[in-house]
Amino acid sequence: MTAYKMIAMDLDDTLLDKQLCISETNRSAIELAKESGVKVVLATGRMYRATLPYATELGLDTPAISYQGALVKKPDTGQVLLHRPVPMASALTIVRELKPYGYHINLYMDDNLFIARQSAESQLYKSISGVEATAVGDLEEFLLEKQFDPTKVLVVAREEQLDEIAPGLKSLFGENLHITKSKPHFLEFSHPQATKGHALAEVAGYYGIAREEVIAVGDSYNDLEMLDYAGLSAVVDNARDEIKAKADFVTSANTDGGVARVIRRFITGEE
Repeated sequence: MTAYKMIAMDLDDTLLDKQLCISETNRSAIELAKESGVKVVLATGRMYRATLPYATELGLDTPAISYQGALVKKPDTGQVLLHRPVPMASALTIVRELKPYGYHINLYMDDNLFIARQSAESQLYKSISGVEATAVGDLEEFLLEKQFDPTKVLVVAREEQLDEIAPGLKSLFGENLHITKSKPHFLEFSHPQATKGHALAEVAGYYGIAREEVIAVGDSYNDLEMLDYAGLSAVVDNARDEIKAKADFVTSANTDGGVARVIRRFITGEE
């Protein structure tokens, strides 16, 4: 019997290959983990609707951690375990602070995506997520009209541009928002407790599983809280060195069955 009862894994650049598909190697290993009684959990910055097809493909009934941990929802019943959105006042401040830069911003409401206008950035996001955005014009006016707390706010720009604005925004919001990069060109703003780490703790608690019995597999900055929470942290070899330095185990790349290798080594004992 494995000492681990749950494995949580990021999707993009971790479980998924360059074609955004789950390889047969990873799929087979996940099936073996499930047969061993281990709970398999998807933990991603993606929208829930962009996560659900992968949960369905893998036959998972475990709560899916989406929006960086802002929404945790069961794919089989639709039960929402938690929803921690960004307060509207904070979302308005983000939009106002970034308006002079002209950077692309995503707002998420009721698992739908809203943007000011279609752009190269919105097409990039669509190519990754498969979700069509709705253009609504001025986002500040849209927020004020609809009066809603977005599940998440995301800014798309070049990495050096995001690195330039991030310190000031982190200083402005302090502990009132969680700000992290999910990809080099995606800067994400969420509720301070909307992290993969907090969400994974919630899911583990739902099943009565201790953190020492949890494995987390990731690749990026938005995985750090999840990696820190888990009893065993694994990072794929395609991750940046500063992320790999946080791992208990560096597995093979996302294109080389990285998740499968973790399962074989620590769950099924084949390696």
